[in-house]
Amino acid sequence: MTTMRAMTMTVPGGPDVLELAEIERPTRIGSEVLVKVMAAGVSPIDSTTRSGKGPFGGALTMPIVLGNDFSGIVVEAAYAAHPLQPGTEVYGMGMVPRLSGAYAEYVSVPVLSLVRKPSRLSHVEAAAVPLAALTAWGMVVETAKTHEGQRMLVHAGAGGVGHFAVQFGAYFGAHVIAIGSTRNLGWLRELGASDVIDHSITRFEDAVADVDVVIDLVGNAIDHTSSRSLGVLRPGGLIVSAPAGSWPHMLEEAEVAGVRATDFQVAPDGSTLAIISRLLESGDVKVFVDRVFDLERAADAHRHIEEGHTRGKIVLKVCEG
Repeated sequence: MTTMRAMTMTVPGGPDVLELAEIERPTRIGSEVLVKVMAAGVSPIDSTTRSGKGPFGGALTMPIVLGNDFSGIVVEAAYAAHPLQPGTEVYGMGMVPRLSGAYAEYVSVPVLSLVRKPSRLSHVEAAAVPLAALTAWGMVVETAKTHEGQRMLVHAGAGGVGHFAVQFGAYFGAHVIAIGSTRNLGWLRELGASDVIDHSITRFEDAVADVDVVIDLVGNAIDHTSSRSLGVLRPGGLIVSAPAGSWPHMLEEAEVAGVRATDFQVAPDGSTLAIISRLLESGDVKVFVDRVFDLERAADAHRHIEEGHTRGKIVLKVCEG
């Protein structure tokens, strides 16, 4: 077999630029592992790339195959004695668009970018984890250094990254204040939030103050959320902003406000994903899949995620099994 089905794009644009095509199957080289993709996660960064923004300029070849998250089965191991042998169920994260992504039947990724799939998760559930959970872990645990008693405000707490950020914060003892829509308030409490704020009826700066950390998953493009967040931080507090591209004067504004600020970029780190796997296996952390689309309906998945009301993650079912 030398070809595979994949959702491809050759020009940037709306969801309709995604087309189902038969393309060459990736060839495993060096320390890469060839994986048969069972399911692929859909993230906001996918739609950003598809529209020609964000990472789009880093594409080395056309067509582009989107999709950082994947869960699947090893087809070719990195080498004969490697622990991840053919038939092993794995999940992980690629580097799209530098490398071809998971909206396809096969993906070849560096061995350090994937780990064994948690046995209690289906492939669909596992595909919803890597990018979102690694982003949340990097922001909450590694950057904000979450600890018992810390007051943490999480914007978009019910989203893909947000629902992990709430859980990680609560797991490590933080007092988590999660912002979400009316329908998600009870669910956010179930995830571990100590307090919740309904963004549809309350301005968060009217309801909270003196927090140690803000996890900003919204950015400044929507109602100046990032800039407004500076006012709820205690002196010397920290805002960690994922969509920092929407906030070009982040550092200057933070300095004037007497607080600290940083952006964050996620990396495909299998060793950290292995730690997250243990929390998933124990049930201390859960993943929520909002909707599942077949691979050929990737455009519909993008339309859904761009509506901005997703609870947890959207996943594409790539292969049956």
